Amino acid sequence: MLAYVAKRLALAVGTVLAAVVIVFLLVHASDTTPGAVRAGAGATAERVAAENEALGWNRPLWVQFTDYLGQLVQGDLGTSLVDGRDIAADLADRLPVTASIALFATLLSGLVGVFLGVTAAVRGGRLGRLITTGSGVALSLPAFWVGILFVYLLSLQLGWFPATGYTEFSSDPLGWLSSIAIPVITLAVGGAAIIARTAAAGMREALTQEHIRTLRAMGTPRWRIRYVHALRYASVPVVSTLGIQFIALFGGSVIIENLFALPGLGQASQVAASSSDFPALVGVVVVATVVVVVTNLLLDLVVAALDPKVRTS
Repeated sequence: MLAYVAKRLALAVGTVLAAVVIVFLLVHASDTTPGAVRAGAGATAERVAAENEALGWNRPLWVQFTDYLGQLVQGDLGTSLVDGRDIAADLADRLPVTASIALFATLLSGLVGVFLGVTAAVRGGRLGRLITTGSGVALSLPAFWVGILFVYLLSLQLGWFPATGYTEFSSDPLGWLSSIAIPVITLAVGGAAIIARTAAAGMREALTQEHIRTLRAMGTPRWRIRYVHALRYASVPVVSTLGIQFIALFGGSVIIENLFALPGLGQASQVAASSSDFPALVGVVVVATVVVVVTNLLLDLVVAALDPKVRTS
């Protein structure tokens, strides 16, 4: 197990380093320079050249990269070219917004999806077909359309939750939960459909395994066979899907955050890209990559704990 963990840690560090190299090279391949962004529209060529010199843009590429890597190791993501704000502090404030939405949406989709999938596999018949059909319909709905529908129903019609905006947890915990409720439910719809199909397929396969037939022959209670032994067997693909789903929700939060006016990483990435704020854009990519890598690492460890065969692969 230690060798498995060491291998995954080395892979995680290599992935983060590769992402930093790629985004660093892409920034330097751009037609726009940091000096032009800082100088602003209409600046003279001499002003732009002076700003580039002050920012160290004219130094050798490898020198710029090693300096940035040294700053990155110390947690320094630089300052914004647009307004001079500290990028690390800004992203630290935005990270909980995106992470909480992705995490709660993943948990909600997991609970609903596992319940529906297990029900479809165990009950079968008309109910199973209904769940399968419903999950297919849910998968075909665009997230922004689902979000607009929930805003109309839960906010405008019923008045249960605010339509847009974000409340800090520290200032009002109930207000915070209310402000992320509709985005979480919106993202959980498609996720629950995926989990339902995965759980149903896993349970159907689990119920045909030799050790399950042996347990039936031994007189093991039906509920224990289904919800302990079979569900444990089916949990490996479900856990893997949940991990991938969290990564997808975390990395693809731009549309939802802009739809509900949430100050998360998705909104920050859009603003940085539209204003050519290179340090801010690189910072978002680095933070998102670290979160994804850590999530993958934890996912590998959980799957390895559930399925010992994975540790020897």
